Amino acid sequence: MKSDWFLTEEERGNPHTRITAWTDGNAVRPLIDGKAYFAELYTAIERMERGDLLLFTDWRGDVSQRVTRNGPSIGDVLCDAARRGVRVKGLIWRSHWNALQFSAAENRRFARKIEAAGGECLRDMRVLVGGSHHQKLVVLRHPGRPELDRAYVGGIDLCHGRRDTQSHEGDPQAVEITPKYGKRPPWHDVQLELRGPVVGQVEATFRERWEDPSALSRNPLHWFQGKVEDENLDPDRLPPQLPDPPPAGSLSVQLLRTYPYRRGGYPFAPEGEFSVARGYGKAVRRARRLIYLEDQYLWSPKVASCFADALREHPELHLIAVVPRHPDRPDKLGSMPQLYGRERALAMLREAGGDRLHVFSPENAAGTPIYVHAKVCVVDDTWATTGSDNVSLRSWTHDSELTCAVLDPAGSYARDLRERLCREHLELDELPEGPIEEVFDASAKALQAWHDSGRIGPRPPGRLLPYRPPTVPRRTVTWARVVYNTIHDPDGRPRRLRREGAF
Repeated sequence: MKSDWFLTEEERGNPHTRITAWTDGNAVRPLIDGKAYFAELYTAIERMERGDLLLFTDWRGDVSQRVTRNGPSIGDVLCDAARRGVRVKGLIWRSHWNALQFSAAENRRFARKIEAAGGECLRDMRVLVGGSHHQKLVVLRHPGRPELDRAYVGGIDLCHGRRDTQSHEGDPQAVEITPKYGKRPPWHDVQLELRGPVVGQVEATFRERWEDPSALSRNPLHWFQGKVEDENLDPDRLPPQLPDPPPAGSLSVQLLRTYPYRRGGYPFAPEGEFSVARGYGKAVRRARRLIYLEDQYLWSPKVASCFADALREHPELHLIAVVPRHPDRPDKLGSMPQLYGRERALAMLREAGGDRLHVFSPENAAGTPIYVHAKVCVVDDTWATTGSDNVSLRSWTHDSELTCAVLDPAGSYARDLRERLCREHLELDELPEGPIEEVFDASAKALQAWHDSGRIGPRPPGRLLPYRPPTVPRRTVTWARVVYNTIHDPDGRPRRLRREGAF
């Protein structure tokens, strides 16, 4: 039964939202890595006409990011759509200052360009202190042509650094992170193309935020700046929502979200919503054979405990995790707290699962580490989720997040997604017989041995190396713990849930 895996409306714990427990009759297509996603998005937007509706949310936007190798920028694509009469509406995180290695200036330029072309793009700072809007969605609706309706949900922002290929040589329009990833950081990510009734659910998620009557920021400096710069602080009404698109496939999809508890906060989630955490918890408790995870962070014992409990309770269960080799921040204040958080989470998982925990980090053919930005979890080749959420307390409680959990009555979607990702990391057209964790272990061991030998002889196939977390010096732990808990991985739950240790 779907309710064995999906949250019921009661289990979601948010009666104030307009989205339903789940929808049936959907088609879901994973788009692996940024080149595939940007090309698909470009094609879909180009066929939009006057009166169509384009909605998007983003964490960061760069107006100059190209959607194809020699093609237009995402800014030009969105502005051209607005000029030909497509109703373009965006919600982009206002962002912290660029001096803190964020994207306030880029997001301001992004919003201004769309507004100048006749669209609307609000800079949304309705978050907790230190928080962000991290959802990455695009919705395309076509009145009278519902067969063209679709939504995109996942981990890929409309910004520099994301349009990498599966060979992972890096986006020519690079994003600046730690030099350990080179001048063009290789970037692994996943986005979903959704068709069918679930498109209406993604649209409802956008509308709930757009129709929130509260001020876009509580910071009076932001209000003053907006007045001086003639920023759009009073959005237009959206047209009435169209009926959900007709069935397009056989898949069931549940939207899982995070909204923190915020005083006087969200009318659609006044006590917050923690369905990402609850959805993972319910699915992971059913795991018996394999949890496959790709994650940017994999932090926080409070979050990792659900995986650790499953490993303890089921001695046949294995956990494969693919994570970045290095933190993205180059400075110690940014990197050491991240390493502290991951070290603690992996220690808990290792204690619970022993050699049934398999953790890897990928590199490209040149030996440059690949930054894993994907947020994917597949449980027993049955329940699969892809979205904006990382395995961290911040993602599960503090920032806004959106992810799609998918069930397939035919039983192939989750397996196909997991195998497709495995083939990319292993550089194989077909997976060999046998437990996949053994295949991963053997491939990573062979590549590590080749490196250890001084790279003598042909490079073995595969991109994975065993992940070996560096030990955080004891003298560093004292301050790294404080920075980790307050800045990198804060807790956005209300006091009641914190006291209960629940989500």
